[in-house]
Amino acid sequence: GNYRTQLWDKQSESFLPSTPGLGMHVEVKDPDGKVVLSRQYGSEGRFTFTSHTPGEHQICLHSNSTRMALFAGGKLRVHLDIQVGEHTNNYPEIAAKDKLTELQLRARQLLDQVEQIQKEQNYQRVSE
Repeated sequence: GNYRTQLWDKQSESFLPSTPGLGMHVEVKDPDGKVVLSRQYGSEGRFTFTSHTPGEHQICLHSNSTRMALFAGGKLRVHLDIQVGEHTNNYPEIAAKDKLTELQLRARQLLDQVEQIQKEQNYQRVSE
């Protein structure tokens, strides 16, 4: 997931483009209520986790500062983009880091897609 926060500015009556100094706590729980991720981030960031249990996961983001929220009149906007499956992989970054040829990279992408299909099929079997 990627997120970005914006505080309300009373003077301009609009949201500020960025919120320096604000921290966000991200917590993810699996369908059994077990914490998969619990971590402190900045005002914008990226969090990742791998689910080992099929089903609905709960993602909770909350500010670490009530003082800033009160200063902003209690208004905080959070932009959240969640990506699921093999689409979350940054393949150009993987190719550069692992020094992969174009063919090796394509093979890695196809293996990831097969793995994702298997996970989706297993999830469907469990939910039926």
